Amino acid sequence: MNSQLVWVLILLLIVVTLFMTNKIRMDVVALLVIVALVLSGTLTLKQATIGFSDPNVLLIAALFVFSEGLVRTGIAYQVGDWLVGVAGNNENKMLIFLMITVAGLGAFMSSTGIVAIFIPVVLNVAKQMKIPPGRLMMPLGFAGLISGMMTLVATPPNMIVNSELVREGYTGFKFFAITPIGIAVLLLAIIYMWMVRRWLGNREIAAGINPHQRTFHDFIRDYKLTGRARCLAISPGSPLIGYSLDELHLRSRYGANVIGIERWHRFRRLMLSVTAATELHERDVLLVDMSDSEVDLNEFCHEQKLAPMILRGEYFSARSREVGMAEFSLAPQSELLGSTLREIKFRTRYGLNVVGIYREGKTVDDKLIDQPMRLGDILLIVGDWKLIRLLSTDRRNFIVLNLAAEVEAVAPATSQAPHAIFCLVLMVTMMAIDEIPNFIAVLIACLLMGKFRCIDMESAYRAIHWPSIMLIVGMMPFALALQKTGGIDLIVNLLMDIAGGMGARIMLLCLFIVCAVIGLFISNTATAILMAPIAIAVANHMNVSPIPFAMVISVAASAAFMTPVSSPVNTLILAPGGYKFSDFLKLGVPFTFLVMAITIVIVPEFFPF
Repeated sequence: MNSQLVWVLILLLIVVTLFMTNKIRMDVVALLVIVALVLSGTLTLKQATIGFSDPNVLLIAALFVFSEGLVRTGIAYQVGDWLVGVAGNNENKMLIFLMITVAGLGAFMSSTGIVAIFIPVVLNVAKQMKIPPGRLMMPLGFAGLISGMMTLVATPPNMIVNSELVREGYTGFKFFAITPIGIAVLLLAIIYMWMVRRWLGNREIAAGINPHQRTFHDFIRDYKLTGRARCLAISPGSPLIGYSLDELHLRSRYGANVIGIERWHRFRRLMLSVTAATELHERDVLLVDMSDSEVDLNEFCHEQKLAPMILRGEYFSARSREVGMAEFSLAPQSELLGSTLREIKFRTRYGLNVVGIYREGKTVDDKLIDQPMRLGDILLIVGDWKLIRLLSTDRRNFIVLNLAAEVEAVAPATSQAPHAIFCLVLMVTMMAIDEIPNFIAVLIACLLMGKFRCIDMESAYRAIHWPSIMLIVGMMPFALALQKTGGIDLIVNLLMDIAGGMGARIMLLCLFIVCAVIGLFISNTATAILMAPIAIAVANHMNVSPIPFAMVISVAASAAFMTPVSSPVNTLILAPGGYKFSDFLKLGVPFTFLVMAITIVIVPEFFPF
């Protein structure tokens, strides 16, 4: 053991300690590694910055952008809505569909991102089923981690291991090479969760939404909106057809305030924001706030030839991704003070609707449209989310107080969802046929996302999780330093002394255990960076194919089930599920052993030694 190796091992110990204590950000620690390796003379500047030019680093960054495009077009949210529809209130069906859906989506998206999207879905489902969220939150987290075992691009560790194989001169993984193992682990996880989820049934429900951020239901309760919402379809021959809202005077005549219109367009329904000039068409579906309780709804519908439709949820809460809700107050210098909504033509001017006014500690019950607005009034405004955000920029006249918490689930480019699906299919096809480099395939898909307006440049740059990129860039030269100073050979010789004579399967078992233990203290990405070259070197010493050894590292790096800090996925579900650190140990440790057993059995069958 030379002095340089001693220094590198000491540095590795310091880095692991800093990762465990979390007193310094992981990306900062990784960048300090580059500084330390260069200043100590262990690596040259070119060697230490090798991560900045690695195609896989660029690939991971591009995948962050592509994943954001899928979120912005609402594909993930639509799948969540479908999940609730097909599973209903059946907990067993919900468990199965939830895990399959999350694992499937996570095969092409960031697992952290997809779990973040599904947390409010799970909280809402748990509330409907009247069960603690912990019964479904742990299956959600496990499925998010298992999604990393579904495709080559599902998680950074897979791409890092693949990159190491290619760097050593071997043929890398195919796009779906890891999929059979992932499917087997997913089936195992579903059975396992079905058996053990009741252990978490007595956990307290944790708040899934910021307690200071108000929801649709809070606004509906406080402004007494229950029972006012109606969904009415315009039948053929209706006297409303061909006229604008301004000409019809529905609000003054019937107390019917049209909040939004659903209209058929190219074989699908679109939600339209309405103004006084909006003209009504046959088959339009009107979302109406009936503020006048004295109006006979049946008579109104008969007179105007409107067909009542089923309205799910309270006051359009089921359409919270299209219809927004927010509280505003008037600024002290507002030019609207003293004016009524009718006088300023509020809907024509802003494209939004005031459905409630809170004044001096109580809601105003009289006709809102003729109420002079006072300083201190709180206006409950409903309408298109984009227009609500635009109104919040009018600081001369308005002060935004609360945006409904549902704003977090709003996808700003839902109309481009078909284009996003096309980009996804194209990307997967290009990567599966293996004729185009993976990075180029993803880059083409990202550029098409931009072309189809699924994502804008500002959102694209913001979507890249730079701490993860910097962590990979900083830890890559560490593996090179271990190799250059003889550290890899030292670890390989140690493993060979322990299990070299016991056969390749036992060595796979040892590598999985080492990988899992390291993953308790540092991220799965950093674990893959350190373990991939060791696994390949061990295979070379044993004169067997390195492919099964590399595959075991990929699976073991994703199997971060044992602690809430092993992966950002676990950290995300910790509070909403009401979990303790011991819950991850109780469920994660046995399942990790099961995954290890099935991996050691299956991997050599698909990837012979």
